[in-house]
Amino acid sequence: MSNYRRPKLPGATVFFTVTLATRGSDLLTREIETLRQSVRQTRAERPFFIDAWVVLPDHMHCVWTLPDGDSDFSTRWSVIKARFSRAMPHVERRPSHAVRREHGIWQRRFWEHHIRDEDDLRAHVRYCWINPVKHGLVEDPADWPFSSYHRDASGAPAMA
Repeated sequence: MSNYRRPKLPGATVFFTVTLATRGSDLLTREIETLRQSVRQTRAERPFFIDAWVVLPDHMHCVWTLPDGDSDFSTRWSVIKARFSRAMPHVERRPSHAVRREHGIWQRRFWEHHIRDEDDLRAHVRYCWINPVKHGLVEDPADWPFSSYHRDASGAPAMA
């Protein structure tokens, strides 16, 4: 068993990559409204600021800023993933998933990087925006519908 420890920095801005267990699936974009609702409900209970977000068919990248005094992004991800999973039709689970009461939709962990400064933040926001282009899904970030690019490029107010 791993003894990986995540940093605990209250009010941190953090870049995440969260991936489905089955690469090549289109579940996240096919069920985008369920994912959005899972995020909305979780943010209502445990607020965080969305600096950037992009959802691809089988994974997503985002940048969040946690409230002052709060460092618990792991619980937020656990709740988002659980809500989304519970809303999905029955999926046959491996015994290891059943023991942990998991649906087996998500990879167990996620990758995070604490943002160091404004340049690092800009680079990771750009990474979110360009990712659909990198994966060959569109030629221009503006053409991908599941991205905060539209909110930020249009000058619309950011989601608090």
